[in-house]
Amino acid sequence: MKKTIALTLLLSLAIPLHAQRYLGARPTDSGGPLLPEQAAYDVTFYDLALNINPEQRSIDGSLRVEAKIVHPLEWFVLDLDTALTATKVELLTRESQATLLKFERRGARIWTHLRRSRQPGERASVRVHYNGKPKVAPMPPWVGGFTWAKTADGQHWIATSVQNDGADLWWPCKDHPSDEADSVAITITVPKPLVVASNGKLRHVSENANQTRTYFWFHSNPINNYNVALNIAPYRTLETAYKSTAGETVPVIFYALPESFDKAQAVFPQLNEHLAFYEKLLGPYPFRADKYGVAETPHLGMEHQTIIAYGRYRNNAYGYDDLHHHELGHEWWGNLVTAMDWRDFWIHEGFCAYMQHLYTEQLRGEATYHESFKNTRGAVRNLKTLAPRESRTATQVYFAAPEYVASDGDIYTKGSLVLHALRYLIGKEALLKTLRLMAYPTPEMEKLKDGRLCRFVTTDDFVAIAEEVSGMKLDWFFEVYVRRPVLPLLNIERTANALSLRWDTPDNLPFPMPVEVKLDGKVQRVEMTNGAATLALENGEEPVVDPKNWIFKRE
Repeated sequence: MKKTIALTLLLSLAIPLHAQRYLGARPTDSGGPLLPEQAAYDVTFYDLALNINPEQRSIDGSLRVEAKIVHPLEWFVLDLDTALTATKVELLTRESQATLLKFERRGARIWTHLRRSRQPGERASVRVHYNGKPKVAPMPPWVGGFTWAKTADGQHWIATSVQNDGADLWWPCKDHPSDEADSVAITITVPKPLVVASNGKLRHVSENANQTRTYFWFHSNPINNYNVALNIAPYRTLETAYKSTAGETVPVIFYALPESFDKAQAVFPQLNEHLAFYEKLLGPYPFRADKYGVAETPHLGMEHQTIIAYGRYRNNAYGYDDLHHHELGHEWWGNLVTAMDWRDFWIHEGFCAYMQHLYTEQLRGEATYHESFKNTRGAVRNLKTLAPRESRTATQVYFAAPEYVASDGDIYTKGSLVLHALRYLIGKEALLKTLRLMAYPTPEMEKLKDGRLCRFVTTDDFVAIAEEVSGMKLDWFFEVYVRRPVLPLLNIERTANALSLRWDTPDNLPFPMPVEVKLDGKVQRVEMTNGAATLALENGEEPVVDPKNWIFKRE
């Protein structure tokens, strides 16, 4: 049975109801209001060095964090899951001398006393040594941790996925989306012949005497904690290059299992095709200084920066790999621009979902673009506000109520339908310009390839850009669609001589959304200045309201 792109994505990425048994499994949640002791510092660098022991399903090593103090503090607080044991914490000096510090475990946090108060402008370098068996992901990537799998011939196949649960499931960090390290070093030792595919650029591989290899990765750009990822397997690689619109040539690498190599070769050309689409609409691929990588994983997928997790070889009904297309989109929506709080997570997922409709339109035309929305509206349950003003944790964003575990309908699909309606209101050209400016506010930023390229955004940022581009006041549009869970209702009354239209909205909010009406084969846009309008009809005319179903409304 033919499915639309969005419905296919919904079914493939939906969170099953039985996942609710995993809710509350962690003592802390990712995001939410920041602890004052963590708000007092800004992470500038993480240096993660780990030994991976597949047979024991354990890890051991250290994490060094460098931070700038922005508010006086005495205790340095990092998050680390209770399944892992911190063995010692050190304060490092510029001369690389290490001084042991006293620390306490308070649930899933490490509280380290810095021996004296630190003042704004000072810097602190703290190293945590730790080990243990990290949580096994019960349902990756939605409920995360480590996945310890095997290839067809019995070799180890390992992946991390921690978007909703937080990176502290496997390394100590400040587990909040509002703070990204400027760069990250990732040094991983594994048994031979395993290969480590991780973020950024591979600087070196050392062959060790104990039948292990150490991979030295370095990511030169700011990165979300949950995007730091390990992909470990006896990978074979496919490599090519992509010529960016910014002028640089970017390495493109696909890490495939040996048994999947033929399938990887078949999908490989789509990587550059999808890159070209996103660059055309949104601007240059952000991480040109490192690479664009894709790694085959034992879970479905995730937008791990510069090393996309990919777990399904399949084209959709429109002839392209929608999983890869979606995860690649996060290099712009999520990685280049990041919601500073989980409350604005729709900017990541809703925007990526909408980009796939635009790609369908590019491949098949506007009629197919509309078709691709046909079966999506039923996926939206409107159980929660798309972009609440209050701070949210990752779990609060994904899980609407204790009795209901959300699929992507209220984030991915609703977000894409809001952008679809915005396009109707302000026009395609204005929407595309708004999206590009959201990704790259200035032409100068498009030329950057490292450093402070990444930034944090909010829903209000998007509203401001859309208003500037369109020349329209749009607060009413977003107040109804993203600040309230309930959709507007269009009341339609037909008499022999008139068609009356009236919007009903939550809290009687203003909603002057114009409505298209088709009469005698011609479509006219009826202005709804005060949320209502009446259209005169000739005898026998049969009006069709919103014939293309542009407007996102209660049915």
